[in-house]
Amino acid sequence: MLEILYGKILTPAGWRHESLFVADGLIAKEVSRAAQLDAKGLMILPGMIDIHGDAFERQIMPRPNVAFDLGLAMRDTDRQLVANGITTAYHGVTSSWETGLRRIENARALAFMIADLRGRTACDMRFHLRHEAFNLEGEEETLGWISDGLVDALAFNDHMRGIVMGKPIKASKLRDMVARSGLTEAEFMALIDRTLSRETEVNGSLTRLAEAARRKGIPLLSHDDRHAEDHAFFGSLGCTISEFPTTDEVAELATKDGKHTVFGAPNVVRGGSHTGCPTAADMAAKGQCTILASDYYYPALLEAPFRLARDKRLSFEKAWSLVSENPARALGLADRGTIEAGKRADLIVVDPQADGPRLVATISNGEIAYLSDWTRLKA
Repeated sequence: MLEILYGKILTPAGWRHESLFVADGLIAKEVSRAAQLDAKGLMILPGMIDIHGDAFERQIMPRPNVAFDLGLAMRDTDRQLVANGITTAYHGVTSSWETGLRRIENARALAFMIADLRGRTACDMRFHLRHEAFNLEGEEETLGWISDGLVDALAFNDHMRGIVMGKPIKASKLRDMVARSGLTEAEFMALIDRTLSRETEVNGSLTRLAEAARRKGIPLLSHDDRHAEDHAFFGSLGCTISEFPTTDEVAELATKDGKHTVFGAPNVVRGGSHTGCPTAADMAAKGQCTILASDYYYPALLEAPFRLARDKRLSFEKAWSLVSENPARALGLADRGTIEAGKRADLIVVDPQADGPRLVATISNGEIAYLSDWTRLKA
């Protein structure tokens, strides 16, 4: 049991200045004989929910073709997550027609690894499957993962049409794909030709996967939608979340249709997209970004809401909902995302310094998972 003292608490009804109690993994109305955490001068916020992060790939393969044990990599990832205030993480795992890091064999290993680690990590880690549209050979196995409850979110991704067949071709992205494939450029281009020969089968495969996911109540996302036609097609499959729409037009369409729209927190922190896509801060200010994701850099998720508030793009309360309440709603997580009695005790304690937020503590499922200042903890 834990009592958090003197902090400034962000609740659905606004800010409160009072003690906050934690018992049996939940936010409680009151407890007795609890350890105490002094939060004087600090903010107490709902723990962050990362709807899409793939920075774990750097722990698995820190350099091209240099791979480490999955268990070691994911345990290191767990420590990084809670040290950045992320209490629920949907790992964006690509299952592709590509070879190398993003081949289906790696996705399979990660699916089983994340399932095996469930309940044994500080952060609640979940499997966000990014299914490449042209991964036709992987359809049957993917249907099995869905049926077995291994998939917590299913996103449809299409690097083939988005990068390889794009006009103009995204040369730098294509080079990255070749580098992580383990193939020569000639071998990779031959693989592309073989894969493209089955293009007419793609939409049928995606339809079957979406139907299976809907039956299991799995949230569906479309990734990198480029055109109104993409938006309409994936909407017909039941996708309720538009992830990283690549144009203002698609973001506006998604918002009008009542979809959640996801943009990258690194986009906010860096002041724009590194790929020329819409600027996340502008989208948030217009109400066309409802969720921020860590994308490829975990520390950005804590920094981004403070940056949006500091730059007067959003109120802090609205900015924080992009990393807590909104992803919880989009993903169907009714037990978290806000600080209310009876909800899961996923909390972070933050020192809002002028040059950027400093994380003091992460409390995940009622347990202190990270603490940077032990003098604040009293028996």
